[in-house]
Amino acid sequence: MTAEAGSTAGSRERLAKPLFVATIVTGSFLLFLTQPMVGRMALPRVGGAPAVWNSAMLVYQALLLGGYAYAHWLGRLRPRRQAGLHLALFAVAALWLPIGLTSAVPPADASPVLWVPWFLISSIGPLFFIVSAQAPLMQRWYALEASRGEPYALYAASNLGSFAGLVSYPLIVEPLLTLEQQSILWTGGYALLVLLVVGCALTTPADKVEAVPLASSPAPSRRRVLHWIALAAVPSGLMLSTTTHLTTDIVAMPLLWALPLGLYLLSFVIAFATRRGAAAFITQISPLIVLIAGGLAFTHGSNHPLFSATLGLSLLFVVAVTLHGEMYRLRPGPDRLTAFYLTMSVGGVLGGAFCAIAAPVIFDWAYEHPLLIVAAALLLPQRNYLRIVETVWQKREVAFLLSAWLPTLALLLSLVADTQVLQQIPDALEVAASILIALIAVFCIGRPAVFAACLAALMMSYGGWTTLARSFQDVRTRSYFGIYSVGPDPSGTARMLTHGTTVHGLQNVIPGMEEEPTSYYTRGSGVGRVIASAELLYGPGASIGVVGLGTGTLACYSKPGQAWTFFEIDPVMVEIARDPKRFSFISRCGGDARIVVGDARLRLAAERAASFDILAVDAFSSDSVPMHLLTREALAGYGRVLRPDGILVMHISNRYLDLEPVLAAGAAAGGWEAAVLDQRTTARYLNGHSSTWVAMTRDPQTMADLLEVSGAAQSWQKLQSRPGFAGWTDDYSSILPLLKNLDFRD
Repeated sequence: MTAEAGSTAGSRERLAKPLFVATIVTGSFLLFLTQPMVGRMALPRVGGAPAVWNSAMLVYQALLLGGYAYAHWLGRLRPRRQAGLHLALFAVAALWLPIGLTSAVPPADASPVLWVPWFLISSIGPLFFIVSAQAPLMQRWYALEASRGEPYALYAASNLGSFAGLVSYPLIVEPLLTLEQQSILWTGGYALLVLLVVGCALTTPADKVEAVPLASSPAPSRRRVLHWIALAAVPSGLMLSTTTHLTTDIVAMPLLWALPLGLYLLSFVIAFATRRGAAAFITQISPLIVLIAGGLAFTHGSNHPLFSATLGLSLLFVVAVTLHGEMYRLRPGPDRLTAFYLTMSVGGVLGGAFCAIAAPVIFDWAYEHPLLIVAAALLLPQRNYLRIVETVWQKREVAFLLSAWLPTLALLLSLVADTQVLQQIPDALEVAASILIALIAVFCIGRPAVFAACLAALMMSYGGWTTLARSFQDVRTRSYFGIYSVGPDPSGTARMLTHGTTVHGLQNVIPGMEEEPTSYYTRGSGVGRVIASAELLYGPGASIGVVGLGTGTLACYSKPGQAWTFFEIDPVMVEIARDPKRFSFISRCGGDARIVVGDARLRLAAERAASFDILAVDAFSSDSVPMHLLTREALAGYGRVLRPDGILVMHISNRYLDLEPVLAAGAAAGGWEAAVLDQRTTARYLNGHSSTWVAMTRDPQTMADLLEVSGAAQSWQKLQSRPGFAGWTDDYSSILPLLKNLDFRD
């Protein structure tokens, strides 16, 4: 080799690692920019329920599996052919640019479990597939030159890029760019990625290009492969179950869905890092964290949401780092790198499928969450912190007896500790029983099966038995959109429908009060005053539409001669509202009401123009915000089905966001008159809740008449716009300017 050639080769090698890192980071950044961006694009057609996000995550995991399988298969070809075929597929996938959605609209009878994945795959499948192959394939190319060193560290860089893409979307991209501009940005990133891939192909030395890399290290055993799959599946499933747990049982705070995924990605950065200090420390403390945080898996964290959310996220992060770190410890040689990542991806898909598809069908509650925590306890690499305890367990006969009796004792103690099972047990004894279970579990650290059994007993002691008992009482129903429970409210004066921590409806059980509107719909609320005025404003034959059925409370405002239509996305909610054994608003007051099942915005588009005199929109799921129901395009759709002098009344109560500027901007752009009624005093209404409703109409005289006939002219206030806030459109929206000062107290 000449000096000049040697110098060129040396320069090329110095550039190799930065180039490969840049390529992997760019590809991962694009992947996780795609997820929230496409989810935002899809809102008008698929909605924003947590289950939709879980379905989308499953699609992404499946496409990632396809990309990893392709990278593994491609590794069998000569490197030069790999590069040629890979770049050719980049060109084919470019036919789907600029990135966006197909024009498909879900049929009225379509199952979202099946339709949402098909819709996303047909929209972004080829692009996501080819970009997802970068992490394993570039590491494989990097490893062709042995002098470059360990390629697995590049996977940490990959997940750092993924985390950057995920975080940058809600904080930078969404607030600054419209969806069209985001699509252009992504297309530019795709072009940059192609150039970087070309550069990586060119850095491979000429004498290596035609060499076929053979797998020289021993093939992993079937048991080892299954172990890898389990180590990948549990964190993947736990990430989705934690998302569901946080957004339903703790606090439905905007942007909270991004935290579990972000921590999941960061876990790979630590677990696959060259420096092992952080991963080793987290692995060492993981049994204690799983015991402390996992033991509360059955508790409702709404009383202390910040504390509960922190525990849940800490648990996910520690489990993910520990199990991914164990995968790193058990990794094969670089020659089997793509097979290793393919196996990891299989585990990720299995964990996602368990939570997104199987669990809603099998369970009536989110049992997948505690089950995954117990599975994590089984997989944790662990040893007891006290040498004397390890000595005790090393005695075979003693270990056999302890393995049988300690979990049994812990399970019996859990019956004592669950306050709802044996209510006559003194509180002090219940607390003592839980503490004793925890101590038994600590003693069992180092024996995964026994430790996991004691952890399960600790879970049961904190409400597990009560939760399980409710599954046999026909009081809880689960659908694709959520988990609904029906039972008495704490005062004993009403029957209550809850979705996680959110009350979806109340019906008084006091004789003679069953038909009285409650919760957010009392006669003093904005919607109550508007609908009660329907006959005065529009005569005896008023046509009234309601988006969001709930328990059917608003039906008790109906009068003979009026035509009522409810729009409800969840068929299970319709079953609950129509069952007089649960709630009788519909059977008592609205038996002839028409109920249309499906996403309200899509179903309203199929209604005749000028169909309604009044349209009430109450489709919020807890404190999450269906952005697609508040955009200018959505308001235009409501205006189309309203008569020229019709009234739109929208429920915007929210603990975390000030939504008044959104509707004020939309009203100004669409030529609406708008007023808000903020009802804070509900003492005169049995089981009434505070609420905020906005009334809008395009006829100034109708607004004046409403203020007069509703008897609340002083209560309605003109909706005030916020200077500099332009509102939301289907192409642009951001919740950051609307965040209130967060208060996590009751």
